[in-house]
Amino acid sequence: MTSPNSHGIRFAFGTLTVLPVRVTRWDREAARAGMLCAPFAGLVVGLSAAVPGGLLLLSGSGPLLAAVASAAMPAVLTRGLHLDGLADTADGLGSGKPAEDALRIMKQSDIGPFGVITLLFVLLAQVAVLHQLYGQGWAYGAMAAVVAGVTARLALTLASRQGVPPARPEGLGAAVAGTVPLRAAAGAAALVVAACAGAGAVFGGYAPLHQGLAVVGGLAGSQVLLRHCVRRFGGVTGDVFGAVAEVAATGTLVGLALG
Repeated sequence: MTSPNSHGIRFAFGTLTVLPVRVTRWDREAARAGMLCAPFAGLVVGLSAAVPGGLLLLSGSGPLLAAVASAAMPAVLTRGLHLDGLADTADGLGSGKPAEDALRIMKQSDIGPFGVITLLFVLLAQVAVLHQLYGQGWAYGAMAAVVAGVTARLALTLASRQGVPPARPEGLGAAVAGTVPLRAAAGAAALVVAACAGAGAVFGGYAPLHQGLAVVGGLAGSQVLLRHCVRRFGGVTGDVFGAVAEVAATGTLVGLALG
């Protein structure tokens, strides 16, 4: 496996999951291919989240336990990396300090009150939505877990587009920031939104439209956060990428719960 796509897949799975995939190249070309492949990693994470939830529900558990299992699996498959980024970003934004001081707060290993509160409400929202959807049937909850996982990683593709600068000269944020051409990012977004909407056809009626709009809503929320972080910190960091992913996943789930 020596093609750019193979290096991209290795980069995506090696940096965005705990799966035993060795990153063979760590350069801008591999980073660009890797961030374009990020939704594929999201598909695997989403399917892995759907399996325990669906199995628990089919085995006779209530929808709440199924929801907790589906919400926990992405954290397991990322070692909590995105949740940690969300907490650190919340602490940095909530500090109200200048960019340099806020970035220093985000690099600290502890979690402050803003991070704790943000994690609490985001995870509660995810579990609440999955509980609602699993209550309608295992397929609804499982589909939501998959769609949220894919959308979260697509948000990382969009956050890596050209024109988004890194806030630091080192780290994952600097490695991938600005690597994805705008046209490629837009194409990836259109493809993923269309695929998620198409998957909703299994439920019939207006489900494809509903599911497509939920994905667009989740991406819109993540882009609002991204723009705010760029203004606030001067660019993106690995923590910001984690926060963007979690906001996209949660926003998509909330969109699926509405209507």
